[in-house]
Amino acid sequence: MPHAPSLWRGSAPLLLASTSPTRRALLASAGLAVDIQAPGVDERAVEAEAAGLSPEALAGRLAAAKAGAVAAQRPDRVVIGADQVLDLDGTVFHKPADRAGAAVHLARLQGRTHALHSAVALAVGGAVVERFVATARLTMRPLDEAGIAAYLDAAGPAVTGSVGAYQLEGVGIHLFDRIEGDHSTILGLPLLPLLARLRGRGLLAF
Repeated sequence: MPHAPSLWRGSAPLLLASTSPTRRALLASAGLAVDIQAPGVDERAVEAEAAGLSPEALAGRLAAAKAGAVAAQRPDRVVIGADQVLDLDGTVFHKPADRAGAAVHLARLQGRTHALHSAVALAVGGAVVERFVATARLTMRPLDEAGIAAYLDAAGPAVTGSVGAYQLEGVGIHLFDRIEGDHSTILGLPLLPLLARLRGRGLLAF
């Protein structure tokens, strides 16, 4: 897919503290020059230290940890970190380890509405200067064991690659009755509020 001409006006490309191809593609398709750097953050350790936080606040803490880790090494760059937390009535889900784990996730999510909290943290001059969280709500249709198995057969190994064991860009779309929220938020990088903040700092062409 061809990318838009660069609208980025920073002295160096935006530095994404993530190796997520989806997040990088979202930024590139919006016309931003972007480099990537793995943050090297132990997400489960951050989560343990953040015990007691709401799932939404946890997403913000994780995004800030990633942005801060990379920004400390590259204070000369504008850095963003991002994270997404799946929240089912206050319970946080992680990526399933295997097909059996994915089936367990889906059995808990089916017939119910869960939230995806997508957080972004922005770092300038080596420190996080702001962060925000956008939320989407997804209602999964009722599924029995046979329906879950049929979906897992169709989706294949990709079910272990995302929280909740689905990707809306693929056959995961068949799981849902209703989706409320911006598509980029669901993909893990809420573009509209991010672009507004970058414009406010004079980093975009318009």
